[in-house]
Amino acid sequence: MIVVPPPRFGTPGPPMRRSPLLIGLFGGIGLLLAYSLYLAVDQVRSILVLIFIAMFLAIGLNPAVVRLTRWGVPRVLAVATVGLGAMLLLCGGLLALIPPLVTQTGALVEHLPSYIDNLRHQDQLNKLNEDYKLLDQLKAVATAGNVTKALGGVWGGAQVVFGALFNIVTVVVLTLYFMAAFDRLTEGGYKLVPASRRPRVRLLGDEILTKVGAYLGGALAIAVIAGLSSFVFLLILEIKYSYALAVLIAITDLIPQIGATLGAIVVSIVGFATSIPAGIACVIFFVIYQQVENYLIYPTVMRRAVKVSDLAAILSVLLGVALMGVVGALIAIPVVAAVQLIVREVVIPRQDAR
Repeated sequence: MIVVPPPRFGTPGPPMRRSPLLIGLFGGIGLLLAYSLYLAVDQVRSILVLIFIAMFLAIGLNPAVVRLTRWGVPRVLAVATVGLGAMLLLCGGLLALIPPLVTQTGALVEHLPSYIDNLRHQDQLNKLNEDYKLLDQLKAVATAGNVTKALGGVWGGAQVVFGALFNIVTVVVLTLYFMAAFDRLTEGGYKLVPASRRPRVRLLGDEILTKVGAYLGGALAIAVIAGLSSFVFLLILEIKYSYALAVLIAITDLIPQIGATLGAIVVSIVGFATSIPAGIACVIFFVIYQQVENYLIYPTVMRRAVKVSDLAAILSVLLGVALMGVVGALIAIPVVAAVQLIVREVVIPRQDAR
């Protein structure tokens, strides 16, 4: 007969009854913990956005690293080469962009009242001004002092500049770290999945990462094409601030579906402020260019990247803007493409098998 020794710390007692008091107590503690977690996430939301942007960029740059490694370049050297090239492009773009952008933006603010006066030559606007004094009120508000005050003055501008530089440096450093540890991070994520499902999850995950990288590269190429073509067109029309306006077109073109239209509206307004023929030419040019981009450039560049319906793209962009602003708009389409892939390859076959 085997004698079982008593437990060292005594025999456990009977389980406690699940009284309403205990259920309410533990439920309240759970709610407090959930709310505390929400507050903690809200406090570090800006840092989480930077981390998310860095991860997105690392996924977009990883195909270049993979291509270099296939050519026999060691992984560390490939990451250093791609990272250095991206930083040189970023620094070159900033050096080429900031001086003329600051100069032309300052001149635009300075001459803004004269542009408003030019709008008086248009009969409809002049009639509205006589009835409601719209242009007079706009001219009184649109002064260099008011614009500077609205931007927060010199100190506010310095804070914006240093904040932007800090965010850029943070994103660059995090992107390099994510690129260097990309394989380890993906492998670690796949190991969290049960071994029986790991091969299929690996295939789906690699396909999603490929789509995100292809989308980022394609979006940058389309934005560059839009900026260059707009810059040439504005130079032909001899519209002032053509460089700053072309940069605006390139940046807004990164926003899917609605970005190109927003940039075109701003540039067309500047064209009408210059002269009525220039404004009409801007409207015609952007209408034609957007058709070419939507039906020729975009399908050609994105053919191998993502395939998302127009309705899904518009809804995803709107939700992305509501949740994360411009960053949400940029990542909306690849996220929807990933969700569509999971639904098509996982959810629908599981439902068909029932």
